[in-house]
Amino acid sequence: MFIVNYKDLRLSFNEFHDLSDGDTPEYGEYCLLELKTGGYTAGGWHPSGKGHTAAGKFIRGTADTVASEEVARWHSLDRYDLTESLETEGVNWINIGREEEEGDRNVQFEGFKSFADRRRPKEEQFCLLIMKDGRLAAGRWNKWRHTAGGAFIYSSALASHSSDRVWAWTPLSIDETFAAELERENEKKREKRLNRNPAADPELFKYGTDIDTYYEKALEKLRAEFGWATVPMMRKQTPVWTIAPLHGKYVFGQTERNYFDNSDIVTPWTGGATADEFIDFLCGYTRDAVKRSDPGKRFKLGTDINAYLEKAFENVKKDYRWLDKKMLGKTWQYDIKRIDGDLEFVRRYRDESEYSVCDAESAEQFIEWVEHDYQSLALSENKTAASYEPRFGHIEIHGWNLERYVFYKLRSGDYKVSVTAGDRTTGGSRDFFITPDCFEAKTYEEFLDRYLEIVPESSFGLGKKDLLPDKELQKFLGY
Repeated sequence: MFIVNYKDLRLSFNEFHDLSDGDTPEYGEYCLLELKTGGYTAGGWHPSGKGHTAAGKFIRGTADTVASEEVARWHSLDRYDLTESLETEGVNWINIGREEEEGDRNVQFEGFKSFADRRRPKEEQFCLLIMKDGRLAAGRWNKWRHTAGGAFIYSSALASHSSDRVWAWTPLSIDETFAAELERENEKKREKRLNRNPAADPELFKYGTDIDTYYEKALEKLRAEFGWATVPMMRKQTPVWTIAPLHGKYVFGQTERNYFDNSDIVTPWTGGATADEFIDFLCGYTRDAVKRSDPGKRFKLGTDINAYLEKAFENVKKDYRWLDKKMLGKTWQYDIKRIDGDLEFVRRYRDESEYSVCDAESAEQFIEWVEHDYQSLALSENKTAASYEPRFGHIEIHGWNLERYVFYKLRSGDYKVSVTAGDRTTGGSRDFFITPDCFEAKTYEEFLDRYLEIVPESSFGLGKKDLLPDKELQKFLGY
């Protein structure tokens, strides 16, 4: 356990090495760096050629490096363990290396802070670290989102030292990355000050600064064409418009959350200079959303959800003959509910309590969505009885490689095919039901013509030239 008071601690670095003399670190060695500008940072050494060449770079993080030409001297961090000194009572000065250098050849660091005292570096600040195992390190601070902790990035691929492994830290010199972060923070503070009492242009905001007023005025105009229009229908066109302060003035804008710091990013409307021009713009912006929400088209079968579900079930049952209504409880549950005053198709999964809106443009589209759900359910409920996997070589499909292509015979006597494709980082699989009308074909070749309309070669890799000569597949499919 370390008993030294980190607040009084000073580290004295001696035995610096001069890159200009060709004295370089070992490959990958992490070093404290004295820059030719007089500042200090750190990084892992990566020479640009073979052998002990002074040409290369010190890597601090992903796309974050220091060229050897910028470095005057370096001092190893990897070669030292301070455990013994930190476990000795009364120590407030630790020499790193032999005390042979004098004057400005010796470099000292102090002002250490600790996470134990709820002290944290500023975002993107590069720091010298004393780890809890007594070793030295360095890294650029990145706070974890939504939690109190964070990590010091020190190498490529976001290699990092977690804050819970750091005993004490102190800042190194300001660099371009940290300077940019400081400027961004200062800009946020300036913006916050400006927006405390924003001004409102009387021409632009002659109806006030409540956005609902402008939606209501646009609604009056839209109802001349779409009698069913409502503000909730208009707000389906996202992102919605709001009135927000920006640079000390109110603006019509669209606001999104900045993922990195939880601040609001406001994109202002620039299409005019008056309130009435904005209202006209708002009419055009929301027109398609209102048009798609025609309740006469959406609820042409009435407001009983069973009418739509029964239609979908009947359509799916024609091909998926084994589908039973008892199965339907295992998948999405649908209803028609009034949301913000408007009727909406909604769905929830199995026994979940929360519904989500299905923004279908028409009854036909909603029924198609339900049919797709029922088809997927039917396939999952029909277990496989046998399989056949055609042989194929390397096949590339729009940048993805075909990995598996398997025909399955189901217990009901029907067939499906499963296709899997991917690249080095991702992939996916899809199942396709081979509809009964394909098997009404009199010949295997005619069957393939129908089948390849469901699973086309251009999208999924195998075509007629691959499947027609396959006698085993022909037999597997009953031809």
